[in-house]
Amino acid sequence: MASRIDMALGTLVAAFHDYAKKHNDGTTINKKELKELIEKEVSLGQKVNDKEIQGLMGDLDRNGDEKLDFKEYLTLLGRLAVHYNEGLKGAH
Repeated sequence: MASRIDMALGTLVAAFHDYAKKHNDGTTINKKELKELIEKEVSLGQKVNDKEIQGLMGDLDRNGDEKLDFKEYLTLLGRLAVHYNEGLKGAH
């Protein structure tokens, strides 16, 4: 039986590939896919606008190709995990 972490990692990797395949080469996520991923998969309680996506892409896109590769996507996940952890600490 897979552990919670194994299942979570599998889900996070699968989500990357699902969105990467939508509009481009299947190995990166562009701005449109990033916006869709955040709006559909991340429960932050708000829609993100194009300016916010541009800023986020600028922060995460280390090689400047206007796309997120898997390692850059991991940086996004790390930031989201920190954000969620802060929320949990505030709830206790």
